[in-house]
Amino acid sequence: MRKKKEKYNLIDALEILEKENEIPRAEMLEAIESALVTACKKNHDIDQNNKVVFNNQTGELQLFAQKQVVEESMNDNIEISLKDAKKINPQYEIGDICSIEIITKDFNRITAQTAKQVIMQKIRDSRKNSLYEKYKNYEKEIVTAVIQRIDYERKNVLLSINGLQAILPQNEQIAGERYNVNDRIKVYILEINKNSKGLQGLASRINIEFVIRLFEERIPEIHDGIVVIEAISREAGQRSKIALTSKDENVEVIGSCIGENGLKINDIIRELNGEKIDLIKYSSDSREFITSSLNPCKPIGIEVDEQLKTAKVVVNDEHLSLAIGKKGQNVRLAVKLTGYKIDIKSKTQALEEDYISEECYFTS
Repeated sequence: MRKKKEKYNLIDALEILEKENEIPRAEMLEAIESALVTACKKNHDIDQNNKVVFNNQTGELQLFAQKQVVEESMNDNIEISLKDAKKINPQYEIGDICSIEIITKDFNRITAQTAKQVIMQKIRDSRKNSLYEKYKNYEKEIVTAVIQRIDYERKNVLLSINGLQAILPQNEQIAGERYNVNDRIKVYILEINKNSKGLQGLASRINIEFVIRLFEERIPEIHDGIVVIEAISREAGQRSKIALTSKDENVEVIGSCIGENGLKINDIIRELNGEKIDLIKYSSDSREFITSSLNPCKPIGIEVDEQLKTAKVVVNDEHLSLAIGKKGQNVRLAVKLTGYKIDIKSKTQALEEDYISEECYFTS
């Protein structure tokens, strides 16, 4: 009676596993059978093509060698003669696969050990998959994280997000930011990864999407789709340029993002550790858009080549450095924002070189 009960233990285990962990029974059996074949080869140096068969009624697992029926066997590990095969089953013919049960004294022990290992691994995988389903919605979103630990050697910041462990690597941190354990910070989740230890999120504070999600979170008009971010360029921790349009002519794009007394935009700037933000009204007119993109400088003339995607810009002499920006940052961000290669000259230079045609200058 004891032997029969042991056989039924596997059936009971599979049923419980299927109900509690939602792991299909067929999937479990396939994994156990495959693992058993490997385990038997390892423990008994069996070199045949093996197959494990499960009896759904008794719960018994049996190991069979799979041999091809041939006229005369040249390799007993993988072949069986027709004469010997017919002793097992008279219906066997040449070319058939003959199943021969392999009896080993410790097959039951190997079965129990293997089944337990496979089941435990399946449970771990199932829980990992369940957690992945729970946390995968964090991908490509902005979340609030708590700083758990700082790895000063690798300069990584280790985070906790509602139970999910995440890492903010050095190359995804805003330069100059200081982090303290237990601080709460906003991060953008690039991806959720599965590894041997479980799940781990990869976070960023420099990704352009981080700024976009901040605007969506803090500015109702953007969240509701009334104001749309058409383009953005960013040098994290220093400056961003954001081009905006409105789907409602009664909603002013810049004012809606700044808020009363600058409340909305200042809230975002604080979250970005003081990063400067230029809000620009987007225009489908490239000349007008490039002009706005060079804010805070106001060009006095622009000549655009739509085919080559280039623009020649003229500014007053005293505004040349402002237009280019510190270390070329202002014009560099304008190029990224508009998609046009922008060349800037002072008014004196432009007139000396006949840089742009007269009609390309703005009238005052």
